[in-house]
Amino acid sequence: MERSVSGVAVLDKSVRILEVLADGRRRTLGELVADTGQPRATCHRLAHALQAHGLTRLGADERWELGERLGQLAGTMGDPTLAAAAAGPLHRLVEETGESAQLYVARDGDRVCVLAVESSQSLRTIVPVGAVLPLDRGSAGQVLSRHPRAQRRGWAESVEERERGVASVSAPVQVDGTVVAAVSVSGPVERTSRQPGRRYARAVTAAAAAVEAALAGG
Repeated sequence: MERSVSGVAVLDKSVRILEVLADGRRRTLGELVADTGQPRATCHRLAHALQAHGLTRLGADERWELGERLGQLAGTMGDPTLAAAAAGPLHRLVEETGESAQLYVARDGDRVCVLAVESSQSLRTIVPVGAVLPLDRGSAGQVLSRHPRAQRRGWAESVEERERGVASVSAPVQVDGTVVAAVSVSGPVERTSRQPGRRYARAVTAAAAAVEAALAGG
């Protein structure tokens, strides 16, 4: 039997559900059971209990994801100035592209979503605020890790690199020459195409520049 980390087994099991969902991939109950290693009845009960507190959310397609409340709590750990500066540019980016937009920062070897604006389309990318994603996959990871190709072009693209069926384009937000965040737009490959940079690079780099201007007080 696995030893309790905190001494409160139900808390440890609840946190395990949140840890699994933190990779941004939405899961059915069966997938949540498989990934947490917990009994189906336990997963079902705790996921719904977490949903009552806004920490998880069950979509209309019966898939679980992190809830908005967790994102709000996680957002308090970030830089409120950065999120405030990016709010307008991200909303305009969604209006211009029709796809979802996110703002990521690097933290402890990963990247964290600190702001997200969802597309209004029924088929869209959903990344909850507070989601912790790999730094070595996805266009935002390329930007934040200063991949040579991303530095040369001033933007990065990825197609099904982190999640099947999803493509993204990201651009760096810089302050005094230092990359402090990445602005991203992401959506289903069937709309973005397998060369999303051709379609969205200009809009994403413009949004990143607008964030930089807002941070500078311009």
